[in-house]
Amino acid sequence: MWTHLAVSNRIPRKVIRYVVALLLMAVALLIRRLLHPLLHESVPYVTLFPAVAFSAWYCGIGPSAVSTALAVLGAAYLFIGPIHSLRAVDTAQLFGAIAFLIASGIIIVIAESWRREMEDLHVAQGELENRVRERTSELDAANHSLRELTARLLQLQDDERRRFARELHDSVGQTLAALAMNLATAQADIERLAATSRTLLDSTAMVQDMSKEIRTISHLLHPPLLDEAGLSSALRWYIQGFVERSGIEVDLDLAENFGRLPRELETTIFRVVQECLTNIHRHSGSPIAQIRLARSDSSVRVEIQDKGKGIPQEKRLEMASSGTAGVGIRGMRERVRQLGGSLDIESAETGRGTTITVRLPIEHSSSTAAA
Repeated sequence: MWTHLAVSNRIPRKVIRYVVALLLMAVALLIRRLLHPLLHESVPYVTLFPAVAFSAWYCGIGPSAVSTALAVLGAAYLFIGPIHSLRAVDTAQLFGAIAFLIASGIIIVIAESWRREMEDLHVAQGELENRVRERTSELDAANHSLRELTARLLQLQDDERRRFARELHDSVGQTLAALAMNLATAQADIERLAATSRTLLDSTAMVQDMSKEIRTISHLLHPPLLDEAGLSSALRWYIQGFVERSGIEVDLDLAENFGRLPRELETTIFRVVQECLTNIHRHSGSPIAQIRLARSDSSVRVEIQDKGKGIPQEKRLEMASSGTAGVGIRGMRERVRQLGGSLDIESAETGRGTTITVRLPIEHSSSTAAA
């Protein structure tokens, strides 16, 4: 088999086309020879036209011209009297040969024009496919760079929140505590001045409120419990404060033995719950919210549900048609996607509320955090 392939590779394709055209014409002459007892000298070229047409379409001008010449000689020698002779023929037979040559020439010209157009089209198609592959490769590289940049930006955002929270707590908080002690000392020294004492009391109260507010902001930016005690304690602390501030009843379904998760995974789940509760408070009008967390050996599932008015129909149609959403939802989707998870949003008519379901793989998150 390899010997045949080597021989075929050494033979030029042009020679192969000539051989094919001549073989086809030989077959056509043989078929006409077999039909000669029925047709005699009438229509001597009836079986030769298909061979000429095939040679013109697939073999080119040269092979088809040689095939046509062979057809004329073969017909004159085999089918036109005197048979087995190439002596001069009568006028009718001469006109028949000329008509065959003209028809064959027209077929060859049309076929060659079509073949060249097909070759040009094939070349253009190949160039277009190459350009499409190049553009696809460039687009894939750009998307990969964009995903890496987004992941880096989210990581830098979390690090900056953590640093800012520590600075507020350690620096400004300590300064305000010292100021409160100084004000308390001044208040003790001038208690005899009632008006001044009331002013100092008000100032002390304002400083204490400011200190409490700064601690709250610091915890909201990045709660220390999230790093120190884990996701369970941080969620319970945040939900307790949310209930007191918003008046919305929140039901947290979280097992006592939920355990710790990789830091990136805990931060993502906390931010998703934080963003969802904020949206419920601002937009849904729901008096209650339900949060369920469940984990297995390989994944974590988070479900946040309310009983509010749901997402408006025009907003759902916009999200379904263009895939765009608000900044908060885009941020949640990007955080979840960076960890290899998925985020689904279900929202029905008024009174049925909205349900957001997040699924995150634990193994993928662990490898991401380790990297």
